[in-house]
Amino acid sequence: MSTRTARASKFVGITAAAALALTACGGGGDDEENGDASEGEGGGTITLGIIPSWTDGLSMAYLWQGILEDEGYDVEIEEINDAALLYTGVAEGDIDVYPSAWPEVTHADYMEEYGDDVEDLGAYYEGAVLTFAVPEYSEINSIEELNDNAEDFDNRVVGIEPGSGHMGVTADSVFPEYELDENFELVESSTSAMLTELGSAIDDEEDIVVTLWRPFYAYGDYDLKDLEDPAGALGEEETLNFVANSEFSSEFPDVAEWMSGFTLSDEEYAELENMMVNEYADNEEEAADVWLEENSDMIDSLKG
Repeated sequence: MSTRTARASKFVGITAAAALALTACGGGGDDEENGDASEGEGGGTITLGIIPSWTDGLSMAYLWQGILEDEGYDVEIEEINDAALLYTGVAEGDIDVYPSAWPEVTHADYMEEYGDDVEDLGAYYEGAVLTFAVPEYSEINSIEELNDNAEDFDNRVVGIEPGSGHMGVTADSVFPEYELDENFELVESSTSAMLTELGSAIDDEEDIVVTLWRPFYAYGDYDLKDLEDPAGALGEEETLNFVANSEFSSEFPDVAEWMSGFTLSDEEYAELENMMVNEYADNEEEAADVWLEENSDMIDSLKG
């Protein structure tokens, strides 16, 4: 797990017992803790849930921490290393908002599972997509070519966290569609470990195939190309959304409206994530402050 600032509480190696601890800690749904928030007067505590190694959620959580604290809210960022537990936390009210959900494809199973217990506040980024990526120097250009070149890739597709939607789509759709089981192992890993392997392979000019996604700052750090997916097994482009507990809009109507009206272009998103991950690494709050200052007109218009 990456180092976080003092504001963020730690959910290291969370287990089912830790999930119960979420309930004990209480979340944003507590009326007493939230003060007058239920009356739409602002203030109160809002809990944002993230998987810390997934930089899309990390970036959005610290950005919105800055936005909301400027408006008098207290913000807690809960780090959970498993998507299933994160969605459970949102559904049960221990977490108010997951600020970087992929509800249309990647996390569609979770949205279906929790149904009326969660609320989709809307999309803020369009064009998100899952990918298989290789170094630019690799000779293949399509997932269809992997089986014929399996030994060059050490018979491995290097994946990320086992509970991620990407790993599910890869195992349940991509591998059977292209018959990769015959020659490849899907390696469960973590985002940080996958990136370490990717960087080492590129340093040694070796072939490697990894599960990636767009938007993601790794495309700015390395010369990569997405393998073509002629069968469409990785799914269609989707959106990044705010997914909240079903009672969030009634408890925090102003915040729900702000989140529903928030959008980012490719350029704005890339700038934000680059600040969070590269320019101000391990100082996400400062990154958020700088980004908010440079985009103050957008934020002011958002709040009306």
